[in-house]
Amino acid sequence: MRELILLRHAHAEPAAPDQSDLDRPLSADGHAEAEAAARWLQQRKLVPDCVLCSPARRTRETLETVLATLGYVDQRLELAIYDATPGTLAALVDTHRDVDRLLLVGHNPGLERLAALLHSGQSGDYRGIPPGGIAVLEFATETAIEPGAATLSAFWWP
Repeated sequence: MRELILLRHAHAEPAAPDQSDLDRPLSADGHAEAEAAARWLQQRKLVPDCVLCSPARRTRETLETVLATLGYVDQRLELAIYDATPGTLAALVDTHRDVDRLLLVGHNPGLERLAALLHSGQSGDYRGIPPGGIAVLEFATETAIEPGAATLSAFWWP
């Protein structure tokens, strides 16, 4: 099985006046959530082979906290993840289909709709991924990245 791990950034501070949404840092609660997510991934031995991360500060800080526990892995910032549709995210994941375990660190509603699309085939059929939440999707080795092709094998939130 190939695995796709979706990690929503942890809680962030509200935007300060004149601050870009991309520059919002994690809150103190967010740092604790990211640490809990890292421990959950480590306990289940879900260390990714590659990470794709939104360039937003809160996603980068979430990833830095997670990798401080899991160790270094190949990582790339992908602007396309920020404010992405599930179709955009699925296409991005598809370009990395040769990776055995891919971690995608991003935002809602894109991540929760991607999880629903890949699992049920319906991007509008979702329950949400809370801040710091994780969805693990499994694909058969030769399966294409397409609607309804994945099994939701785990779901966790802090």
